[in-house]
Amino acid sequence: MTKEQLINSFDPSQPGLSDATIFGLPFTTEQSEIIIIPVPWEVTVSYGAGASEGPEAVLDASFQVDLNHQDFPELWKLGMYYSEIPDSWKSNSDKYKALAQPIIEALENGEVIADIPHLQSDLEKINIACRDLHTEVKEKVLYWMAKGKKVVLLGGDHSTPLGYYEALASKHDNFGILHLDAHMDLRIAYEGFTYSHASIMYNALQIPQISKIIQVGIRDFCEQEVDVVQQSNGRVLVHSDSDLKKETFEGHTWQQQCEAIIASLPQKVCISFDIDGMYPWYCPNTGTPVPGGFSFEQATYLFNLLAQSNKEIIGFDLVEVAPGENDDWDGNVGARMLFHMCGVLAKNNGMNTGNKIIFPKK
Repeated sequence: MTKEQLINSFDPSQPGLSDATIFGLPFTTEQSEIIIIPVPWEVTVSYGAGASEGPEAVLDASFQVDLNHQDFPELWKLGMYYSEIPDSWKSNSDKYKALAQPIIEALENGEVIADIPHLQSDLEKINIACRDLHTEVKEKVLYWMAKGKKVVLLGGDHSTPLGYYEALASKHDNFGILHLDAHMDLRIAYEGFTYSHASIMYNALQIPQISKIIQVGIRDFCEQEVDVVQQSNGRVLVHSDSDLKKETFEGHTWQQQCEAIIASLPQKVCISFDIDGMYPWYCPNTGTPVPGGFSFEQATYLFNLLAQSNKEIIGFDLVEVAPGENDDWDGNVGARMLFHMCGVLAKNNGMNTGNKIIFPKK
């Protein structure tokens, strides 16, 4: 069937098709405007686990998402497709995570990894494997971009978007990252892992095309990360959770704060959203939860304002969703945020997402 025939025959008010792609949509890759690349990877996690299960949890929960989104009621017609990926990504994640745990335990016991030959060897293997993953992610992103698709990344831990950023950098000379997170992620090779989840933004700074990183919701950081910010010559700007709340208590509105954040961004923007940026009750099973944060609605409001601005959104990643053992709440929240972010990307790029639904108040 043609895409038009599928749209005409598909009932978005019914539950998503279980044998279809993400959100229960009936479209093929060729018929879909947005390709979602899942990266089930969490090799260097040092606290909570489960991020590698996040993409699958989001996929499973997506079939229960109502497609008649208030802001983007016709978004579903564009088509979103959950890309097939190599089985080796998940199997290698499990393999090298097992190698990483003794290294982390040794460090916690005060040992020096360089003095333990087999752990030093494993550390080198892990760094090579992580680099290989990023290269493969980059190649897959570029493959879909070459076909004219908008491509987004669904992690996995927060190390996973590096190859995605490298792919964007090969297409755009200058762009910024709008980084929503509880953590700065500016540690340098945290615990010896060059591509640690805690080092993603430091590694992003090594990409010259990334001219600025604007961090929002930060509430956990170390001295080394503060030094990186202070030595960045304005390349990293931080809106800590404490500062944002203080401004709110003193009369600033979220709208004013969002407008200031957007104004500080370069013309082209990639969004990086670590789900732990929100209040912990939204995704309680995320790897490193921290008290404080922002609401789901605050995040979507910021994204909507960005979509309506004169900035160009070139992509986004959503990471660190980790499912619970006995419920699918985290996946549910992740799926709904993913759907909204796809709408933001599509609207900002001039695609037809429909007119916002306005409900009568009187």
